[in-house]
Amino acid sequence: MVSISFSVPKIRAFNHQRNTNLMLSSNCVHSLPQLPLSSPRFRASKLTGKSLFAPALSFRVPVTHCRFSTKKWTISCFRHEESSPDSPNSESAGELLHEPEKSEINTPTVEKRSWGTRLKEAVDVLFQVIGKPWTVPWTAETILQVTLLWILSFWFVGSWLIPFGAHIVGFSKESLTFRGQALFSLLTDVTEGLAGILILHRCLSRFRPLPSDWFKFSLKGNWMFDVLLGCFMFPLVNRLSQFNLDLLPVLPSTPITLSSVEQSIMARDPIAMSLYALVLVVCAPLWEEIVFRGFLLPSLTKYMPVWSSILLSSVAFALAHFNVQRMLPLIFLGVVMGVTYSRSRNLLPSMLLHSLWNGFVFLDLMK
Repeated sequence: MVSISFSVPKIRAFNHQRNTNLMLSSNCVHSLPQLPLSSPRFRASKLTGKSLFAPALSFRVPVTHCRFSTKKWTISCFRHEESSPDSPNSESAGELLHEPEKSEINTPTVEKRSWGTRLKEAVDVLFQVIGKPWTVPWTAETILQVTLLWILSFWFVGSWLIPFGAHIVGFSKESLTFRGQALFSLLTDVTEGLAGILILHRCLSRFRPLPSDWFKFSLKGNWMFDVLLGCFMFPLVNRLSQFNLDLLPVLPSTPITLSSVEQSIMARDPIAMSLYALVLVVCAPLWEEIVFRGFLLPSLTKYMPVWSSILLSSVAFALAHFNVQRMLPLIFLGVVMGVTYSRSRNLLPSMLLHSLWNGFVFLDLMK
């Protein structure tokens, strides 16, 4: 706001010529603009006496003290500028006016961000628990190739190669004793494991050298706690086995037969039991962990999160046992071993956990 004061010696001259240029006290010429009579921009008041222009113009003149005895008029010209957004006064006024609205609007936003932050922190903790994805140098074509070749080799060795070899030698599995059946089972398991490892070596040879966290065996690291925690899950796996049997019971038309392992245990043949223990506790955990946890689980992390890879590899692990009555406990056991392997990046803990579970089952059968 700019205030300009000037004196008019004669009111009559100002009344006849309202738009004339007046000499200001600052030696500047100011042109009084044409405004409507009702404009609030210019108001005049007389220091002494009544205003002659009160009917025509509405002027506002602040009352001041004057020492002159003569009647004079003081005209004040006020220029009202529009409030610009850059003006600090306008900004502070706007903030004062809209401050309650901003607080009301921003309150849900802050709560939403806090929930999002908490969710992100929970996900980060989960990722830290199960580990990060692997660096996978091959594509899905290689993953599918290895998986199919391993399934074919497993079926070919167990159903054709070993039985045909035993037939050529002059033996049949049904005619073998408990010790012969145990030896036959050990030979079959070792051959299947070697075939699977040979397929891996052949299919992955062109990607060598592999990153350091692939197929790692090491005694170093703080993985003993994970193995101990996994052992506490064994009772839950056992309960899932019973639940799975209740969910999918054996059909009445299906004859209940004892496996060769159970028959050897019932016969209390120490050599047969030792051979079966070697298969269950050493051989099977070794090659199964190399195939399912060492290769399949890390390879899947190229196309899906780690937790999804653990679950999918666990389903494949359960399907490979060809036993519907044991699907749920095997899937859960595969998840436990998958998390252990993902956290340690070491096949030794998952193999040890697998061996302990098979030993737990074997000892339970001996009761």
